[in-house]
Amino acid sequence: MKRKKSSAHSIRPSTPHYYPAYIDLAGKKAVVVGGGSVAERKILSLLKAHAQVKVISPYLTKRLEKEKGKGKMHHISRHYKKGDLRSAFLVIAATNSLKINEQVSYDAPYLVNVVDMPDLCNFIVPSLVQRGPLKVAISTSGVSPAFSRSVRKELETFYGPEFSEYLNLLKIIRKTAMRTIRDKKKRSDFLKAIASEKIIEMIRKKGLRWTKKHVNELSRKAVKTNRQ
Repeated sequence: MKRKKSSAHSIRPSTPHYYPAYIDLAGKKAVVVGGGSVAERKILSLLKAHAQVKVISPYLTKRLEKEKGKGKMHHISRHYKKGDLRSAFLVIAATNSLKINEQVSYDAPYLVNVVDMPDLCNFIVPSLVQRGPLKVAISTSGVSPAFSRSVRKELETFYGPEFSEYLNLLKIIRKTAMRTIRDKKKRSDFLKAIASEKIIEMIRKKGLRWTKKHVNELSRKAVKTNRQ
């Protein structure tokens, strides 16, 4: 269903109630209008999500020129024109022109984000803490992006790189458990045990090495019990 053209400019509640969602952008067409440092951050995130990225801007940062040279994105070297957003699944406006940003917001067919202008958006990008497969998104619904960043920094100290390593281990153990523990209840109990609050506390207090030994022992016991 095509987004109503008046939606970005219609009356909205003072604090929008956003619906939190993680979107699979692999293979989806994403258009970014702008090629400066702010646009660069957005574009690199889209490339990481394997979106098909088209950038419309008369200039690019050095980093974006490198990405263009690698063939990772399509660049149109000019200012925005009507029709540039045709068939775009997601659109980001990151220019220093209010007029262009407003026009992009109005023209976007589906999802649109205008940097630092929540009234022109129908989705916002939260602050993100990422530890491998673990992603924690923080948002104040546009009230204070600075506060979101402060919370993010606090969470980054709470969830260090060791959580990424543990989740990579967990992925392997879970696959093995699904194959070797046939009893559904025993398998469920085991999977809950290795993803419990106790495990999180163990990682923080005793470290990853100790936690790995503990989880491997739980795994051996679960497989042994399953065979009996």
